[in-house]
Amino acid sequence: MTNVLEYLERSTELFPEKIAFEDENTQATYGEVSRVAKRIGTAIARMSSARKPVAVLMEKSVRTIEVFFGVVYGGCCYSLLDPKHPVERLNTILETMRPEVLVTDTEHEAFARSLGYYCLVVNFDRLTRGIPDHEALAAIRKQASSKDPLYINFTSGSTGVPKGVIVGHASVIEFIDSFTKICGISRFDVIGNQAPFDFDVSVKDIYSTISMGATMEIIPRKLFSIPTDLMDFLCDREVTTLIWAVSALCVITTFRGFKYRIPEKIRKVVFSGEVMPIKHLNIWRGNLPRATYFNVYGPTEITCNCTYYKIEKRFEPGDIIPIGQPFPGERVFLLDEEENLIRPIDTGRQGEICVSGACLSLGYYNNPAQTAAAFVQNPLNNMYKETIYRTGDLAYYNEDGDLCFTTRKDFQIKHMGHRIELGEIEMALDKADGLNRCCVMYNEEKHKIYAFYEGTADTKELIESISKTLPGFMIPNVFRNIDNFPLTKNGKIDRELLKQEFFN
Repeated sequence: MTNVLEYLERSTELFPEKIAFEDENTQATYGEVSRVAKRIGTAIARMSSARKPVAVLMEKSVRTIEVFFGVVYGGCCYSLLDPKHPVERLNTILETMRPEVLVTDTEHEAFARSLGYYCLVVNFDRLTRGIPDHEALAAIRKQASSKDPLYINFTSGSTGVPKGVIVGHASVIEFIDSFTKICGISRFDVIGNQAPFDFDVSVKDIYSTISMGATMEIIPRKLFSIPTDLMDFLCDREVTTLIWAVSALCVITTFRGFKYRIPEKIRKVVFSGEVMPIKHLNIWRGNLPRATYFNVYGPTEITCNCTYYKIEKRFEPGDIIPIGQPFPGERVFLLDEEENLIRPIDTGRQGEICVSGACLSLGYYNNPAQTAAAFVQNPLNNMYKETIYRTGDLAYYNEDGDLCFTTRKDFQIKHMGHRIELGEIEMALDKADGLNRCCVMYNEEKHKIYAFYEGTADTKELIESISKTLPGFMIPNVFRNIDNFPLTKNGKIDRELLKQEFFN
C-alpha cells in the first residue's frame, strides 16, 4: 500500500452503506465520503500544484474530513487551521506554508478572506458541485509516491514561531497498520474522536477508522465541559474505543462522570500526551474493568507514537506506568549525555529518547534549519546515512525491559545547587491523599518551585506526605490549589497560562 486513499477505497468497496463518520449534525457513509472526496479532488487538482499544501479553515466535522480526503485525491497535502486561533498565528502559518488554495465554509469565509495572506479562497459547497474526473484522478494517483506529504500539523516552536511537521503517506500507513493490530481495532468499533484535527491524536482516529471500516463519532468540543452530556453521548452513540489525551479522561473522573452513567460498550482506552495520574486510571479501570488500556508515547515528529504499553497489572499512586516497547518498524533507543547507547540491561540509567525508522516525519515544512537541528545523523552509526529524531524526553529501562518516561530535558532544573527533575516531585505528590492532579513548575526569576494541584489537601498535608520520599531541597516553595487546570486545545495542562497567571 502506497497511498492512504487505498484504505478508504477498500472500506468503501466492502461497506458502501456503512456510516464512516458522524458529528453532532451530519453523518456520511463510506460511499458518500468517497463520492464527495472525488469531486473535491477533481476541483483541487485544477487549482493547486501537485504536492502543495492546501489550507483548510473549518471547525472539525464530517465535511472537514471529506475535504482532507479530497485534497489527497487532488494530489496535495492538507493542513487544518483552527478558526479560533489568533489572526497573527494563522497568518504566520500561511506565510510558512504558502498555499495556493484555502478551503473554508460559509461560516468562516468572510474571516478567511480577511486574513493577511492572499491566495484562492474556496467555499466547500463550490468544491462539491462538479463531476469527478476519474481519468484525471487516476493520472494523479499514477504519479503519486509513498513518500508524498499527507498532512502538516503546526506545533508550538521554541522560538515562538509555529513549526509545521510534515508527514508522508508511508509513515501513516506503517504506523496505522501496527497500531490497529496491537490495539485490536476492527470494523466493529465505534471510535469516539476527542482530539482536534490539527493534533496528531486525530490521525489515529481518522485512519484507524478508514483502514478497518469502523465508524468515527466526532464528539463536540463543548461536551468536555459538561461531563453528563459527554457520558450520554458515549452511551447513545455506542462508542467502543477512546484514543484520548490524558486530560480528557481526567475530565470524566474529576467530575465523577461514572456516578452519573457508565458507557458500558467501551472496550479500548488508549491515552497519551502526558503522564496518566494513577488515581484517575484506577477509577477508569474500576468502572470499566472489561476494557483494555494502553499507554502510548511519541511526539508529532515521529507520526503519532513510537512506543506502547498494554496495562495488565494494577498500579498504585507513586508507581510509574511504562511507555513500553517500540511499535514494529520503529527503533527507539536511549543516549546518555556523552551519546553512548544505554542498553535494556542498564536498568535505571537515564538517557534521551531517540527514534529512527519508517515513521519519522519528513521534517518541518519550509524550515530547513530547524529540520537539520532536530533530525540528525545517528551518532552511533558513521557507516551510512541514518536519520534519527531526538525527542528531548528522558527515560530509563525498568527491570522488565520496558521504557519508562521520566521528564523532559527542559523540565530538569538547577535549584539550591541540586539538579532536580520536576517529574519526580509530581510523582511524589501523586501519592498524597486529597490530591487529584498536580503540575510542578520552576520560576527561574524567583528561584522557586511551584506546585499546582486540584484537590482538598492543604499545604501542610502535602508537605508531610512528600517529605517521606523527597529531600528538603525538592519540596516546592509555593503551593497553589486551583479549581480546574487550564487546558490547551489539545487537552494538555496549559503550563504557559499558569505561568502568566501565577509567576508575575
